[in-house]
Amino acid sequence: MNSTEIREFFRRLSEANPEPKTELEYGSGFQLLAAVMLSAQATDKSVNVATRRLFALAPDAEAMVRLGEERISEEIKTIGLYRNKARNLAQLARILIERHDGEVPRDRAALEALPGVGRKTANVVLNTLFREPTIAVDTHVFRLANRTGLAPGKDVQEVEAALYKRVPRQYLLNAHHWLILHGRYVCTARKPRCGECCLRDLCAFRDKTD
Repeated sequence: MNSTEIREFFRRLSEANPEPKTELEYGSGFQLLAAVMLSAQATDKSVNVATRRLFALAPDAEAMVRLGEERISEEIKTIGLYRNKARNLAQLARILIERHDGEVPRDRAALEALPGVGRKTANVVLNTLFREPTIAVDTHVFRLANRTGLAPGKDVQEVEAALYKRVPRQYLLNAHHWLILHGRYVCTARKPRCGECCLRDLCAFRDKTD
């Protein structure tokens, strides 16, 4: 995909969804961080179901620490890896209080130092909460970047680096959400909905569906 095609690629996504947003439900920076961490290997829908209950009981870091790991585990047991995630969330909340006055730090290193928070989670938080032009490469973004020819790479690091080089600056802030949503609902893994795709003529995927 050349630079002209890439610009048109994002122009169409922008036109279709001018203000893309995460589908995770949250009411504060802490809740966003918690929800993103919990969403690893789980759907946003399943996380939202669990966090509606959880955040009603523990809306901030201090309340989450008081709630404790066992109770957190009970509230999120409907999502994958819930025991490990409950442990990480309890520890994460405690560290936020001890080191960051209970607030989510606007610093990649500080975010990635938190339990259960890796580069992808940090990128989502920096982009969604602090409006920084970061791109989190999840399975949807990785698949779409390779399948379409937008930013091919053998692993998430390569794809992320390629996206930063190839996405036009004016579209970089929202690129993360556009790519995730398009991968989630149109460029799906098993049966991509090519017949409904606004990017069909720009896409390099050879086995397009009708």
